[in-house]
Amino acid sequence: MAHDPTRPRPRSLTGRIFAGVVSLLDGTRRLLLNLLLLLLIAAGAALLWQRLHVPALPEKTTLVLDLAGSIVDQPSAGGVRGQVLAQLRGQDERQLRLRDVLAVLDAAARDEQVTQALLLLDDLRPTGLVTLREVAAGLERFKASGKKVVAWGAGYDQRGYFLAAHANEVWMHPMGLVFIEGYGRYRSYYKEAFDRIGVSANVVRAGKFKNAAETWSASGPSPETVESDRALYGSLWATWTAGVERARKLPAGHVAAYVDGIPGTLQAAGGDTARLAQESRLVDALKTRDEMRKTLVERGAADEKNKTFRQVSFGEYLARVKPQDASKSDSIAVVVAQGEIVDGRTGPGLVGGLSTADLIRKAREAEDVKALIVRVNSPGGSAYGSELVRRELELTRAAGKPVVVSMGDLAASGGYWISMAADEIIADEATITGSIGVVGMMPSAEDALAKIGIRSAGTTTTWLAGAIDPKRNPDPRLLAAVQSGIDHAYGHFVGLVAKQRKLPRERVEAVAEGRVWGGKDARSHALVDRLGTWADAVAAASQRAKLPEGATARLRYFEPEAGRLQKLLKGFGLQEAEAAQAAAHFEQGLAQIVGAGLRGEGAVLPGAGFAAPFVDELGWLADVAARRQPFATATHCLCGAP
Repeated sequence: MAHDPTRPRPRSLTGRIFAGVVSLLDGTRRLLLNLLLLLLIAAGAALLWQRLHVPALPEKTTLVLDLAGSIVDQPSAGGVRGQVLAQLRGQDERQLRLRDVLAVLDAAARDEQVTQALLLLDDLRPTGLVTLREVAAGLERFKASGKKVVAWGAGYDQRGYFLAAHANEVWMHPMGLVFIEGYGRYRSYYKEAFDRIGVSANVVRAGKFKNAAETWSASGPSPETVESDRALYGSLWATWTAGVERARKLPAGHVAAYVDGIPGTLQAAGGDTARLAQESRLVDALKTRDEMRKTLVERGAADEKNKTFRQVSFGEYLARVKPQDASKSDSIAVVVAQGEIVDGRTGPGLVGGLSTADLIRKAREAEDVKALIVRVNSPGGSAYGSELVRRELELTRAAGKPVVVSMGDLAASGGYWISMAADEIIADEATITGSIGVVGMMPSAEDALAKIGIRSAGTTTTWLAGAIDPKRNPDPRLLAAVQSGIDHAYGHFVGLVAKQRKLPRERVEAVAEGRVWGGKDARSHALVDRLGTWADAVAAASQRAKLPEGATARLRYFEPEAGRLQKLLKGFGLQEAEAAQAAAHFEQGLAQIVGAGLRGEGAVLPGAGFAAPFVDELGWLADVAARRQPFATATHCLCGAP
């Protein structure tokens, strides 16, 4: 029988199997997306119901402050993808907002139903000393209301113990350890490795202390780096030990003696680290979890249903904190400048020259805004991006609206460039600032490629064509031109500091040179106006705005636009802070599920912790190489809050 060409040919067995697999995958994808959408709708509805039907808090409730994650001024906008990648690298990206922690502590201090607080710090992640000091001040305000704080931990590292020391009592598991290590770091230096493989960093800089690129151009720290680090770490260590000894009512030098004496005292304690901590008066009692719960039940009230003490979690209590009265006519704007500084637009956790300048301009143009506070927590970055932000602050002052800068853990290099435009700069004694210097770098790999037989050649019309190609070593004329640009940018930086801070140029030059300073030293060199806290910055802005004396300032945060999930949750009627927190919790939970699935049983990638510092350091070098902007200048300290 003749074949009818209009009829489709029957599929082969292989074709039918392939089509079935494709159909199955497509159906699974649709099912998962629909389930995710239903989950979002259910979560939003549940949050709205919880917000509208918040049960009254019973008396004798214990506030449980489980500070799981890093405490930051502004959580980064990594999203699920970023958090999954961080988990695969062995990093924990959970973040808590500092202002949320302080709001909960201050509200609970006034709440008659809350009688005590339990501080849990086992999951506290890297957090700067200035931020820890702000939380410690919040704990002290809570205690001043007549309520007790108890800290309990399986053990304490240095950052966790700093907060625990501010509790009325410090409890620890009988198998625990108080691990205090002091401050300092060991950098990796890549020059010899680069020389062996034929890579050149080609660093140009202005400022003998400007060591941001030293790890790629030297085999060890310079004498200037050693001098600067010794002074900075010594200052931070003095602040940390003094804070702990004052809170624990210990004599000066007690902490240092504890650390120095560990080899002998631990042996005398039979190797029992918990016993050593108790005998050293660093902890008050050794208790297991069940013993901790029993004691808190006796001091508070029992939750018969859950067989524990009556309690409210940090997240649950944050949802109860009422936002400030939006009907007040006058407000103080707050713009957070956290993270590295780049030229363009960014989300939360980075400082975009254009996006952050836009936020400042919006604050300036808002009629209800009478003053502006900029919370700076940045190691710097792009000089151009820094200048965009500084200029907007200068225009804000010219418009008659006072500007106060509150420095967080880090306000160095480009972070200081931003800060100097303020009417008043308030830093903590543990703030890392200064680093008034400029650096540039043009990595090249011509020699490395030559070793494997790859050459670069061609014809150009000018000597600049192809001059920044990383496959070729830079032309000496280009390096000289870049050095000239770096020197000019440095001179401009120093001149701006002298002008804005009303200091003789010679005095600025003496404390510049790229050197970082602790807050106390920065104050003595007039780089900041005074030492103080976030609350001091709010008070200063209120005074400069001439708000009624004794009135509580309404803070209005100008922040990057909310993400899609946060917008969806706000559509359910949640306040901005509630929507942001709910979105963050959802993304973190989803990231943990996905990350665990990719890793298998929650295991991190082999060697992830070991490789992380190298990935960060070499990643910055690769980023510089990718941009290939020879006349761009970086005001970056390449440092972080220890």
